[in-house]
Amino acid sequence: MSQKIDWAKYVAETEKNITNKISEVEISTEDDGQPKQRVVDNDEDAPEQFSPAEASLLAKIIRKGLVESKTNIEVQRRDPKSPLYSVKTFEALNLNPNLLKGVYEMGFNAPSKIQETALPTLLADPPQNLIAQSQSGTGKTAAFVLAMLSRVDVSKKYPQVLCLSPTYELAIQTGEVAAHMAKFCLDIEMKFAVRGEEVPRGSKLTEHIIIGTPGKVLDWALKYRVFDLKKIHVFVLDEADVMIAQQGHQDQCIRIHKNLSPTCQMMFFSATYDQEVMDFAEHIVKNPIIIRLRREEESLDNISQYYVRCANQQEKYSAVTNIYGTVGVGQAIIFCQTRKAAAWLSEKMSKDGHAVAVLSGDLTVEQRINVLDRFRQGQEKVLITTNVLSRGIDVEQVTIVVNFDLPVDVNGKPDCETYLHRIGRTGRFGKRGIAINLVDSEESMAILKSIERHFNRKINYLNAEDSDEIEKIGN
Repeated sequence: MSQKIDWAKYVAETEKNITNKISEVEISTEDDGQPKQRVVDNDEDAPEQFSPAEASLLAKIIRKGLVESKTNIEVQRRDPKSPLYSVKTFEALNLNPNLLKGVYEMGFNAPSKIQETALPTLLADPPQNLIAQSQSGTGKTAAFVLAMLSRVDVSKKYPQVLCLSPTYELAIQTGEVAAHMAKFCLDIEMKFAVRGEEVPRGSKLTEHIIIGTPGKVLDWALKYRVFDLKKIHVFVLDEADVMIAQQGHQDQCIRIHKNLSPTCQMMFFSATYDQEVMDFAEHIVKNPIIIRLRREEESLDNISQYYVRCANQQEKYSAVTNIYGTVGVGQAIIFCQTRKAAAWLSEKMSKDGHAVAVLSGDLTVEQRINVLDRFRQGQEKVLITTNVLSRGIDVEQVTIVVNFDLPVDVNGKPDCETYLHRIGRTGRFGKRGIAINLVDSEESMAILKSIERHFNRKINYLNAEDSDEIEKIGN
């Protein structure tokens, strides 16, 4: 949503409409706020678009461990009556011993940067509301899951904690983290409120924690009344930026929030932190403590950038194979703008004996996970993909990134942010990286020059037919 929204007015109007039409509302059982039938874009020549939820899920999957971040916590708002403090060990949180055991078994030896400040706040007594922002892989999910598990009273056999995710897959990811962390807390019971999960009419849920998607939660709470939202004392809104990007989810979250107790503790987590997200958050989360982890800027300092002049797509292919065959590279990621280009390139490289994997929007989530796992393990040396992987993937062995097509926005203008994230897939962990840009027209040359001016960094010409020159860039 690009237009400025007055969230206070929006929330008020939405609640008014809900109240007036409550008897007429047929609550959707869809998990993603969209119609059940997914429409697949069959135009292979169109630039491939990925939803924020898809990108977020892949980022979660790709991050196998926590990102080592050297950046500091920035506290943007604090309660003067309740001074913030941070912890350097999980023992300092006075957790249930069985919960602490689960944390350690998951490989968390010490709190991450975001956890150091967020956890004492989340576990404080009396409970405090929190809005937290931190990029994928920094431990957000583990932080709020630990707080969720810590707030459960196992003697009460009804739902006390509710965690909302925007899609089925993201809810399952959160549930898996919770299940691992609660491995030794045998009395804590959890229930997924997602598609495929049903409850008998007239029954009541006895599980302590519900992890689900907005549509299904609304069905269970207000349509079938299998649990009471007023008894929920911890409400977690995960992937908040993704949640408000979908119109249906905004309405559903507001409706769920309206039915919660005024004393319910609110935890709001987001990977991005733009004003629209904050405006919405502050109408859901009252009097919050706001913390964020300053984003580490992608650096171009250790990435050597080049461009190659090509007359057509076939010459682009020749340039890719010449470079890849000459430079002593570990693994490479090649970015294409369309599915058609990605399919064409992968077919030709495979025929020439290269171990190639393709990641594009026509794959299922399971297929994408399999492709990424094989690439991480080194089973394929070249990953051909579209913009879904322009950010989020950290594979130490990636030493070269090729822009088979330069990134442009929907208007055909240079997309400098995507360019930065694309070439930032190499040069990770302080190592040296190489970025190659293939230019096949005056238009793409103009785009390259615009990118060069934007970052004020020279992109050097490379003759892809000169093997001696190619060898030099790899040394």
